[in-house]
Amino acid sequence: MSDSIDIRAAKHSRVRDYIELTKSLITWLIIMSTAVGYYFGHTGAWSLWPLIHTMIGTALIASGTAALNQWYECDADRQMRRTQSRPLPAGRLKSIEALWFGVGLAIVGGLELGLGVNWLSSGLGILTLMVYLFLYTPLKQKTWWSTTVGAVPGAMPPLIGFAAAAHKLTPEACVLGAILFLWQFPHFYAIAWMYREDYSRAGIRMLPVVEPGGESTARQILFFSTILIPISLLPKWMGMPGTIYMVGVIALGLLFLYSGIRVALDRTKVRSRRVLLASVVYLPVLYALMVLDPIRL
Repeated sequence: MSDSIDIRAAKHSRVRDYIELTKSLITWLIIMSTAVGYYFGHTGAWSLWPLIHTMIGTALIASGTAALNQWYECDADRQMRRTQSRPLPAGRLKSIEALWFGVGLAIVGGLELGLGVNWLSSGLGILTLMVYLFLYTPLKQKTWWSTTVGAVPGAMPPLIGFAAAAHKLTPEACVLGAILFLWQFPHFYAIAWMYREDYSRAGIRMLPVVEPGGESTARQILFFSTILIPISLLPKWMGMPGTIYMVGVIALGLLFLYSGIRVALDRTKVRSRRVLLASVVYLPVLYALMVLDPIRL
């Protein structure tokens, strides 16, 4: 009896490790952004199956990308305290297992989007994976500009969702992508400042590693938090959401900017963590204001 319990526990542990490879919390954020893109790209009567195919396909590609990223960065993850307990650096999974797991998820996700929805959304999903893995990931060891490169695939989920619904990309889709593109900078620079010692140990050239004083990092957070306010108003001017969204997103943007001003004045981990928290609140609230605004009801 105890042997069978041990076997079940070991299998359950491996399942957890595979799930951990997918970075499920980030995947949920990606799915949310994709769903918003689908919402604004959709016209006519609603059909549930295309939306389901879009969500599943995007989630599979995102999960495959996360697994392949951890496979590629296993040595770097081993050097960082916050990542050294992940399945690969901790030795709970083999490198080849993570590689094939990630490849399989990405292929199935691409086919799910292509066959279940359309090949434009599938192509955008695969392009996202390729830019993330073949440009952003290796650049992290070479230049702090990798953050800018990484923001490009990071901004793709609403475009994938929009393309899945509309079978094309329009200026509305690009605006949704632009908001997500800009949002990432305060979010990731806050993380980079909080874990700059970890990144330095792993040889990852984030901006706070290259410029340890933090002035450049604070300027980047302030700049992108400021630019985000007018860009976030573009959906209102394009007739997507209405006045409730406009008022709400201005208040939201000012609160986000306030957290950036505080970290610029006091460059500490506590202030950086508050920028990170503000960013985590900002995006889902903005999406909720977009979708629930009466103009779309």
